[in-house]
Amino acid sequence: MGKEQLLIQIETKRAELIEIAMKHGFSSTLAIICSQELDELLNKFNHSSTKKNYSY
Repeated sequence: MGKEQLLIQIETKRAELIEIAMKHGFSSTLAIICSQELDELLNKFNHSSTKKNYSY
């Protein structure tokens, strides 16, 4: 998966999280699950960014 695709997924998931949090609250189960999914996407993006910087 390319970085551009990941960025699109991150922005989509972020918008979803905001919508869920506004409807159900920030500490709702749905918001927590969505937040964890966003964290995974952000970690993938960060990993893909740093991977290229440290490859020898």
